[in-house]
Amino acid sequence: MKKSSGVMGGLYRICEWIMRFAVINLVWLVFNIPIIFILLNMVLADRHGVLVLLAVPLVLLLPVLFFPATTAMFAAARNLVMNEEGTSIGGYWKFYKENYKKSFLGGLLLTSAWLIWAVDYYYFSQENVILMAGFLIMGVLLYVYTINFFSVISHYHLTLWPALKNTLVITIGSPVIFFTVLISNGIILYLGLFTFQFMLPFFTGSLIAYLSFSSFYRFYLKVTAS
Repeated sequence: MKKSSGVMGGLYRICEWIMRFAVINLVWLVFNIPIIFILLNMVLADRHGVLVLLAVPLVLLLPVLFFPATTAMFAAARNLVMNEEGTSIGGYWKFYKENYKKSFLGGLLLTSAWLIWAVDYYYFSQENVILMAGFLIMGVLLYVYTINFFSVISHYHLTLWPALKNTLVITIGSPVIFFTVLISNGIILYLGLFTFQFMLPFFTGSLIAYLSFSSFYRFYLKVTAS
């Protein structure tokens, strides 16, 4: 069917993009249902021991479910940025299977890094303000590195170690990407958590993936053109 032009054509394209973002986000959430269930129970937990108990399966499931599912979401967002096919459920499943092993192994390493950071922050940030500030900065760096990792492995056909090294170069070598990812992600998360909660099931994850990959792709085009 030929797409209409003018106002109706514009509305059609807007609805089409809204649907694409919603589909990507909803499928990503479905793949992460066990993790969501654990997080909800952690929020409702009223004892420290329960939090520790729930943290164990959470840490175990992150490399198995969250990292592969998020890589597939970034791959679908990549196709949106590059105007390619593959934002449907079938396309998402294809990305999930193709990148599962690399995402899982990368997830093991990054989950370990996040676990070490969380334990150190919990115990040492209580010592003084300087330590707390230092660990907060480390957490921000690790967050941006993790987001950039998803962009790298969804775009490049690299083995794990080159992907990790490229991610490090991009994270510390491009202040523009660093602050674009940090600020855009911060705004989307704030809006989703505190202002427009309806964004959480439909748009938060897919918007983060789209804006983060867009920033990475502009950097990629600039580097390859030079």
